[in-house]
Amino acid sequence: MIKVLANDGISSAGVEVMKNNNIEVLESKVAQEQLINYINENQIDALLVRSATKVRKDIIDACPSLKIIGRGGVGMDNIDVEYAKSKGLHVINTPAASSRSVAELVFGHFFAIARFLHDANRKMPLEGDSKFSELKKSYAKATELAGKTLGVVGFGRIGIETIKIGLALGMNVIVHDPFVKDKKEVQLDFFGGKSITFELGSTDFDELIKQSDFISLHVPKQKEYVLGQKQFEAMKDGVIIANAARGGVIDEEALVKAIESGKVRGAALDVFENEPTPKVSLLMNDKISLSPHIGGNTLEAQDRIGEELAEQIIEIVSKS
Repeated sequence: MIKVLANDGISSAGVEVMKNNNIEVLESKVAQEQLINYINENQIDALLVRSATKVRKDIIDACPSLKIIGRGGVGMDNIDVEYAKSKGLHVINTPAASSRSVAELVFGHFFAIARFLHDANRKMPLEGDSKFSELKKSYAKATELAGKTLGVVGFGRIGIETIKIGLALGMNVIVHDPFVKDKKEVQLDFFGGKSITFELGSTDFDELIKQSDFISLHVPKQKEYVLGQKQFEAMKDGVIIANAARGGVIDEEALVKAIESGKVRGAALDVFENEPTPKVSLLMNDKISLSPHIGGNTLEAQDRIGEELAEQIIEIVSKS
């Protein structure tokens, strides 16, 4: 029987699919430093992780029973992918499962900043009974998203889901992706089976920066910042920015300065350069809407992730 260790957890839907295919699933949460011993003692065939567990060269070399490494999510920064493949291991992930979840989180933050909800939720419990009128007045300059320009950096799965929500809200959506040369069709589906298709091409990055009222990043980690001081200076006054991609694609120090100058009205951060200990200057800034890297953490996404991993493992086992 194939043994799978889901070290960072897996949905019951995924467990059920694997058990129905004669695959044993262990859901113990094993500490990083104890992982090699646990895998060897239990003769684990497949190790499934999310963000917490790191699968580096030491584990790959020390655990001969391992045949499959799986990441529940998109990026695989915590896995030595190429080294694992060079040793004959299968490396799998679930790039599509959480796309909608991340996109919806971005807009949750956008709405919160546009309507000052992130700040109101901090201050109302403390001052709502004594400064109700003052708070009401301070939030009078809220804005709507409809009719505004949304700049999406990255035309991958999550970028496309973000584009769809922007279009559904009546936003003017522009997108930049240096790897997209031709226009792509984006199908917007509605309840009841109705749909409408839009064609979008890649806009010049500098133009996107200048034109956008809202900017959302959906790119892998880069060698350099995607948004730094130069880009902030070129933006519209009062722009709102979201990063639910990877920590390190925004220069966080430059972001704070741009917020303090008034150039950036607000920012939404789900990922950080210093995870899991974000800078205090970010955590205490009342112009930043914060969440602890939860973009893909919905019940629906977790079910899809578990099922996708299970199906890929079953396919690999069936061919071996």
